[in-house]
Amino acid sequence: MSRLSKRALSMLGLHVDFHELTLAQRVRISQGPLIVTVMLLCLVFAVLLPEILAQPLFQAGLVLLVLITAAALVLPWDRFWYPTYWILPLLDFVAIALLDYGSRGLAVGVSLLSAFPVFWLAWSRVSALAARWASFFGPLVIVWFPVFASEEPVTAERLAAPILVPLVNLALAITVSVMRQDMAAQQAALQEKDRLLENSLAESNERSQLLDIVLNAIDIGVLVVDAKGMAIHKNERMRALDHRLRPAGVEHTQEQDLLFFDTDRTTPLAPDKRPVGRAMTGEAFQDVLIWAGPPEDQVALSSSARILRNEHGFNGAVIAFSDITALTDALRAKDDFVSNVSHELRTPLTSIIGYLDLAQEEAEDTGLTGTIPHAVTVAQRNSERLLSLVSDLLTAATGSVALESRGLSMADLVTAGLRSAAPRAAAAGVDLVADCTAGLTVQADPVRLAQVLDNLLSNAIKYSPDGGTVTVRGWAEPGSIFLQVQDTGMGMTEEDQRELFTKFFRTGAVRRAGIPGAGLGLAITKNIVEAHGGAIALVSAPGKGSTFTVSLPAAVSPAPSAAAAPAAGLQP
Repeated sequence: MSRLSKRALSMLGLHVDFHELTLAQRVRISQGPLIVTVMLLCLVFAVLLPEILAQPLFQAGLVLLVLITAAALVLPWDRFWYPTYWILPLLDFVAIALLDYGSRGLAVGVSLLSAFPVFWLAWSRVSALAARWASFFGPLVIVWFPVFASEEPVTAERLAAPILVPLVNLALAITVSVMRQDMAAQQAALQEKDRLLENSLAESNERSQLLDIVLNAIDIGVLVVDAKGMAIHKNERMRALDHRLRPAGVEHTQEQDLLFFDTDRTTPLAPDKRPVGRAMTGEAFQDVLIWAGPPEDQVALSSSARILRNEHGFNGAVIAFSDITALTDALRAKDDFVSNVSHELRTPLTSIIGYLDLAQEEAEDTGLTGTIPHAVTVAQRNSERLLSLVSDLLTAATGSVALESRGLSMADLVTAGLRSAAPRAAAAGVDLVADCTAGLTVQADPVRLAQVLDNLLSNAIKYSPDGGTVTVRGWAEPGSIFLQVQDTGMGMTEEDQRELFTKFFRTGAVRRAGIPGAGLGLAITKNIVEAHGGAIALVSAPGKGSTFTVSLPAAVSPAPSAAAAPAAGLQP
């Protein structure tokens, strides 16, 4: 069955092939397109040509069509002699003839409705030859009826003028009947294939046993659930996890009975947040961390799910559980180490920068010349760079963002950010442009949002080594406020974009160009944006620059008189 046929039948609540339906169902469905088309035609006439609906013959055609449709819906066609239902499409020709003659002089093309009963006859399994004859003479009666019914003399010209309609319908009937015979042959071929498939069932069972052996050999718990979320298969590792993670005193468990906790290790996972619960919604996920087991013996599990589907839609899921307790312990130790080292480095670095500031001021006051003032400046710049790197490491290690939100002018934020970035842009030969909607206000932490803009501007300038233009835009849409930074620099590949917000990631082109950086800025930026309830998106291509777009909830609406401020070039 074609996709179009499946979709059409599914709209009627049917999920089988047309030929598998009962005769009564096929009759009702076959009459449906004609009656729906006539209803739509009547609506058009009621609006554009209401005088047609007042024609007695047109009304008679409608009444006859309604009676035919009622017979198609009510009569038990399965109990009658099989060819009896042909009376319906033949009567449809009569009804269409009345509709066509009743609309003559006011509308054209009504005779084309004859294609519906022609298709019905040609698709039937009664007699292909009889269907072709009826498909020619039925439309012929429709187009010749006005010729013989009028008072004008019957001439060869008047008979030949509409002859194309029955000829086209005859060609349609021949085509449809040939297609039906071809589909019958295909059905026979499919039945032969079904026989071959049944013969291969034994081989499939053997492979299923092999699959069980493979699943039991891996050190990952595998759970297969059906469309209702009930377990239908577990490998040995999953059964061992069941035994370890089930509540005390419970013998037989499903996944919803196991002790699963959120990342805080104390809050039980809600049913819709558990792996099976998420999979039942049709969600496929990868490497989701959950904690499981009693508090005194918890393990960290990485859970993944893949959805099983059949012709009816969702048919279950395969869920895998991998014990990553050792890995989480190692990551926690690493984060603790980075955090401790960062804390230890910040204090002496702050002191060094302070003394370098004093040394630079004293050199300026005393008019000191030579290499020492330059060396102090270089040392101060590198110390500040090192302090910024240590701060990024500390932020990345903690993974938490504290916010103090208040109303913030987006235009002020953009102006301050561009003013701060102007010296770096001047040194890199980059022009800065602002395009921000006037009066735009956002509810956010001003320090954190400024950090987001600074990170994006810094990257845009840094990764435009040959100069270019960096444009900062701010605008509002219903429910959201947007901040965008667009550059004309290096750009990046799709592969690099997938990893860009990962900690310590740097693209190959950046490494080859020797551009400095630790690969933490965008990861921190993403955390800050998501802490505000927003999202960040990227569009980029190699050699065509990059565009970062931050969307934030519109907690405070922009002023009603907001109008786009003219783009202003900021020349550093």
